[in-house]
Amino acid sequence: MSDVQETALREMMRIAPVIDELGARFAAAGEEIALVGGPVRDALLGRLQNDLDFTTSARPEVTERLVKGWAEAVWDVGRAFGTIGCRRGPWQVEITTYRSEKYDADSRKPTVDYGDSLEGDLGRRDFTVNAMAISLPGRDFQDPYGGLVDLAHQVLRTPGRPEDSFTDDPLRMMRAARFAAQLGFTVAPEVVEAMTAMAGRIEIVSAERVRDELVKLVCAPYPRRGLELLVHTGLADHVLPELPALALERDEHHSHKDVYEHTLTVLEQAIDLEHRLSSEDPPAPDLVVRFAALMHDVGKPRTRKFLGDGTVTFHHHDVVGAKITRRRMRALRFSNDDIDAVTKLVDLHLRFHGYGTGEWTDSAVRRYVRDAGDQLERLHILTRADSTTRNRRKADRLRRAYDHLEERIARLAEQEELDAVRPDLDGNQIMELLGIGPGREVGHAYKFLMELRLDRGPMSQEEASEALLSWWSNRSS
Repeated sequence: MSDVQETALREMMRIAPVIDELGARFAAAGEEIALVGGPVRDALLGRLQNDLDFTTSARPEVTERLVKGWAEAVWDVGRAFGTIGCRRGPWQVEITTYRSEKYDADSRKPTVDYGDSLEGDLGRRDFTVNAMAISLPGRDFQDPYGGLVDLAHQVLRTPGRPEDSFTDDPLRMMRAARFAAQLGFTVAPEVVEAMTAMAGRIEIVSAERVRDELVKLVCAPYPRRGLELLVHTGLADHVLPELPALALERDEHHSHKDVYEHTLTVLEQAIDLEHRLSSEDPPAPDLVVRFAALMHDVGKPRTRKFLGDGTVTFHHHDVVGAKITRRRMRALRFSNDDIDAVTKLVDLHLRFHGYGTGEWTDSAVRRYVRDAGDQLERLHILTRADSTTRNRRKADRLRRAYDHLEERIARLAEQEELDAVRPDLDGNQIMELLGIGPGREVGHAYKFLMELRLDRGPMSQEEASEALLSWWSNRSS
């Protein structure tokens, strides 16, 4: 028995209670059912998770009847696509009727037609490594399109012509890049060729579906592979045009760091620092850190200027980049929380470079922490990852400087509760002291006290009251 067969057998034994019971139920009702797609692929790779996908000859209403009483919970949010979901113990199960789906020429959503055979269902799937199945209850391995061979060679091919597959569902082009990033596989040349020729067809897919694939790609183990494929095929021009725009041209008179390659390196270095955010081993991927690393320099193409001495500048690319990032993430329908977090990091990613060799005052350190807010730890990661210089001496100097800044932040935090910086008087105390009611003046006073707190550090209520009264008197005179 081969290592692959032994691995698959071991994984099948682990899920035997689920697949055998489901197989018996559907067979007794005269219906076919098979474990299919990603779970079969992952079982062969020895990385099967708790999400199990099945395909069946049964229509959704029959499937729902067959799993009731067996599953602990049943849901039908995917009924329009032929899918019934349920939970049994630790297993999340989705059972989908044999189907054939495709896009109309101008549609943003696929149309779904039911199929009538397992082989036909497998033939409509995106890649051969996802077009394998295990028929139940007999556990017979089905591989009509050579997925096992492609899995062994770590290559992504389509069951039929890639042009037909991508016509049926253009999102499969993004899935090719996503699986390259997740599995570390190579995409077959004919698939790359079809992606390049048909890249513009991705425009008919909804922004939400594109976003979901992009998130999975960025959070995968090998995101560089997927991103490079998106850029190489031209898909990135349609879904994330800011990325290929970073490949700024060089000429004989000017030279500068390749911003595109720099960005991919920053992303990889940020991934290496994700352990700072999690006690898990390995740490969970952090979308905000990764997307901020990907977008941190997108303002450079728009702000690039050549100087007379042959040097190039990108003044204010942080501010411009934050605006560009916000627009792109909104277009991709990211959540407001993710948009705010990522754009804050892009906006602040250059702030550390004013630190020099530690000349910042305590006030400047407090403001750095205040401005970063709940993104401080992610800002630490992004700033450290942004150093890609090959000059070892310069890299060591930057690392030591940031070590020093973090030490100062920790020391001030211990002394001053830096993570909860607020004025030494609250709104009620301000109104009582100044003899005013709620309104704009209270906000101005509060802002004054906050700036004073950042400049001087903690003060007693007496000191803060004296400073506020002096400010109020000068302001009113």
